[in-house]
Amino acid sequence: MGLLDSLKAGLKRSREAINEIFYMGGEVDEDFWEDLEDTLVMGDMGAEVAMRVTDDLREQAARENLTRAEQLKGALARRLAEEFPTASRDPFSDLPSCVLFVGINGAGKTTTVGKLAGRAREDGVSCVIGGADTFRAAAIEQLEVWGERAGVDVITRERGADPASVCYDVVEEAERRDARLVLIDTAGRLHTSSDLMRELAKVVSVTRRRSKLPVSVVLVIDATTGQNGLNQAREFNDALELDGLIVTKLDGTAKGGIALAISSQLGLPIYRIGVGETLDDLQTFDALEFTSALVGEGM
Repeated sequence: MGLLDSLKAGLKRSREAINEIFYMGGEVDEDFWEDLEDTLVMGDMGAEVAMRVTDDLREQAARENLTRAEQLKGALARRLAEEFPTASRDPFSDLPSCVLFVGINGAGKTTTVGKLAGRAREDGVSCVIGGADTFRAAAIEQLEVWGERAGVDVITRERGADPASVCYDVVEEAERRDARLVLIDTAGRLHTSSDLMRELAKVVSVTRRRSKLPVSVVLVIDATTGQNGLNQAREFNDALELDGLIVTKLDGTAKGGIALAISSQLGLPIYRIGVGETLDDLQTFDALEFTSALVGEGM
């Protein structure tokens, strides 16, 4: 299965929800526009995005005399793609780079780190993994399994060690090895806990000060959390000044539009998306490919 096929398969549930308005070759009338706006809102894209996109498409349909719903699929995909901010750099391909992965427990941070390390190894990039989650039971062991699978060394300390000092050691060792890519896994943090978020802010601050490599703070967010994911992203961004996002588990939700809502409302680019379990299912984000797969354009 190619990357585009994998993306389409992963977004199947979300596409089915959106495509209801295009079934039966319906006419573009007032009911269609109301249904389109409601569908975008129900897909977790947010009311503001839904209104902007619907209004713009309504104008385009009038201007180009588009009278059938099916004619608007491509236009919808292109207009939705415009809502995504563009990344000024990709921290996983614009090297050298140091990336801190943050997010709540269960979002997929450790798995994402492992997959990215495996991809770096395949591409011949010198990479190290840092294990700064020194609190969760078996966190270090889980990361070491991923490191072994990827053929990438994991640098960490004993359970209970100060995570900021672990990050300091990781960066120091990575520079000694002349690593081009440093991937640091942090402990899951509840965005509602101010104490834990302050501790994570310290981890980020120490890493940014110590590293000679450009540092990116990337939030890994589970798409199945829906609107709660937007609240999480807002809290993490306020506390840490995020650089971008990785959205996981898009294959497990019918509301893939949450990726657009978070990215658009917070002005944060999406670097990668997860649409399945395999290494190839963690894909470089392309806005138009994503929205085309989301609305079923070209299918």
